[in-house]
Amino acid sequence: MVRKEPIGKRLFVLDTNVLMHDPTALFRFQEHDIYLPMVVLEELDRGKKGMSEVARNVRQVSRFIDDLMIKLDHSEIAKGIDLGSALSLPDSDFAPSGRLLFQTEALITDLPDTLPGHTADNTILGTALALQKEHPDIDVTLVSKDINLRIKAAVVGIRAEDYYNDQVLDDVNLLYLGICDLPEDFWEHHSKDMESWQEEGRTFYRLKGPMTDDWYPNQFLSLESDQPFHAIVRRVENESAIIETTTDYQNPRHTVWGINARNTEQNFALNLLMDPEVDFISLVGAAGTGKTLLTLAAALAQTLEHNLYKEIIMTRVTVPVGEDIGFLPGTEEEKMTPWMGALMDNLEVLTHSEEGGEWGRAATADILKNRIKIRSLNFMRGRTFLNRFVILDEAQNLTAKQMKTLITRAGPGTKMICLGNIAQIDTPYLTETTSGLTFVVDRFKPWAHSGHVTLRRGERSRLADFASNVL
Repeated sequence: MVRKEPIGKRLFVLDTNVLMHDPTALFRFQEHDIYLPMVVLEELDRGKKGMSEVARNVRQVSRFIDDLMIKLDHSEIAKGIDLGSALSLPDSDFAPSGRLLFQTEALITDLPDTLPGHTADNTILGTALALQKEHPDIDVTLVSKDINLRIKAAVVGIRAEDYYNDQVLDDVNLLYLGICDLPEDFWEHHSKDMESWQEEGRTFYRLKGPMTDDWYPNQFLSLESDQPFHAIVRRVENESAIIETTTDYQNPRHTVWGINARNTEQNFALNLLMDPEVDFISLVGAAGTGKTLLTLAAALAQTLEHNLYKEIIMTRVTVPVGEDIGFLPGTEEEKMTPWMGALMDNLEVLTHSEEGGEWGRAATADILKNRIKIRSLNFMRGRTFLNRFVILDEAQNLTAKQMKTLITRAGPGTKMICLGNIAQIDTPYLTETTSGLTFVVDRFKPWAHSGHVTLRRGERSRLADFASNVL
């Protein structure tokens, strides 16, 4: 028998991990009712201790529920708490009008023999089955971030869904690339009434045409032909756009700390990284596309040569690929060193020089040690970075809330770079469409002081390129 799609009001049974993932999930179901089994409250109580992001989320959920229940007696709680009148969030796009229901009495659960035991997941499934029998006219839906629980729910006949409210995009293929490939007939439709001028050796154009409405500030334009044309959008206004031709960092005359761009996307990335007017940059790409190397080269050039920044701060999420190696001895910087293999590898490439011999290499290492700081994300809350070049590696493993916490650390004169590969997410319950990196790429694209480039071509080695394609 095929279940019909739900029409009208629904009853959502929330799993614990939904609230651990997003404390405001209680207010994200519009006019529908929410049901919290008692086992969910028990699991929340067990998860409230500690300084982790999950523990903080659990404590926030508890505060929300406490605010909702204040001054209510047992009979009012049993009927359900009106979420619309009891509490509203200032950042909500809508006011919830459903009710929050708690399990106030034992339900007769009739789990099939295929689900033995009394685990928390099975208890939630039993509660959902009991609610289905008790309310046959209402569509009961279990909401969980746990794929296995959703599979078990489907097996026993319960409608189950993922929590979609934190999803930035419906499909990761819709993610902003930062590059617009122009058609061959572009100039035929956009050269009418075109203006061009030069300022301090930089060439600008003012264009009008059908494509300009879809452009964003600091988006790159690429026209590959016999005479390639590469430009960056500086401003979009009044049905026109002002664009500027890019600096060619593929040319050996334009090196950044001794390196050149090897392809068009790397050239675009260096144009953003070397622009002091761009405060926030996100670079997304597979392994070997040069994200870290380009960023470090730009950081060293602007910090040590141009003196635009006081120091370079490098940090990343400490999520292991394999088994965790346990606690590490030493200071904050020493504890972070094993996680900074990418930094060390790229620094070796950028600072390797035979000139000056062993003494010259030692002097270079000493200078870099004083100007490059490695910091842990665990101690970022409350800090402010002034005139720093901040590099956040492996940003795809951060949630949107963690990303907000980090980016708001930036003070005057600070440039922040987020690097990551959304195809390599190691954090549980995060996907390509819910990652904090996807979130900032999508939200920052209209801002005039931000830029994004998706690097598509690997430049590490022919072995790495072949492995990326076939493995």
